[in-house]
Amino acid sequence: MKRNLFYSGLVAALVSVLVIGAYSFILRDDARTLRIEHVNSVPGQSVLYSMDDNGEVIPLDFTGVAEKVVAAVVHIKATKTSTQRQDAPQAQQPSIPEPFRDFFNNPFFRFESPRDYNMPDVRMGTGSGVIIEDNGYIVTNNHVVDGADDLEVTLQDNRTYKATVIGTDPTTDLAIIQISEKNLPTIPFTKSDDVKVGQWVLAVGNPMGLNSTVTAGIVSAKGRNINILRDRFAVESFIQTDAAINPGNSGGALVDLQGALVGINTAIASP
Repeated sequence: MKRNLFYSGLVAALVSVLVIGAYSFILRDDARTLRIEHVNSVPGQSVLYSMDDNGEVIPLDFTGVAEKVVAAVVHIKATKTSTQRQDAPQAQQPSIPEPFRDFFNNPFFRFESPRDYNMPDVRMGTGSGVIIEDNGYIVTNNHVVDGADDLEVTLQDNRTYKATVIGTDPTTDLAIIQISEKNLPTIPFTKSDDVKVGQWVLAVGNPMGLNSTVTAGIVSAKGRNINILRDRFAVESFIQTDAAINPGNSGGALVDLQGALVGINTAIASP
């Protein structure tokens, strides 16, 4: 009986050795271990990628940039009041140049009395502005504030202030206004000469009365001269973008993916 058990054990050991040897011989040195794991879910999301100035691949994500800049873009309401007699009620063209009229949200619409044409003629227009200093300095377009008797600035958090004009430059269609407030969020400048065609940019403003609107696009061209400024000594070298811009974006911010100010949205080339 003991002899039978001994032989059985010996046979089992020999079989095991042969199997291991045959397995090693077949796979040889390039044998690889295959491990199968069951995974219930894999966290992830669809994302595009871009490259920074150092050639490093970075996720193309606009959410962080948008969060940084929207608080520094304001809504501007400009009111112009004048008393002017007219013989009969008729629609009057806004005093701003024709190319800019479509860039306003209800540009300088009028209130007039059908009985007394000596009543004040009130015109209002809206646009956007960019806070560039935390003590209330705001840059916008000159045509947004030109001729206005009253300027009202509304921040993203709906705080409202009266603004005063600090300076204007019709040759570049830029203006600086100021509100009495401190510790405001700002957008830093970047060198627009370094902007490249094909670079991603965001347009931030208040189109159609919709506050804090962000659209994305690329720089389509640089140095555009479209003869839109009426000043004799006008300087035009516009950055063209395909980011969606609508009436009310005038004076808003065009920023890069680092949240720096590339330019001020000025005009729409559209039928």
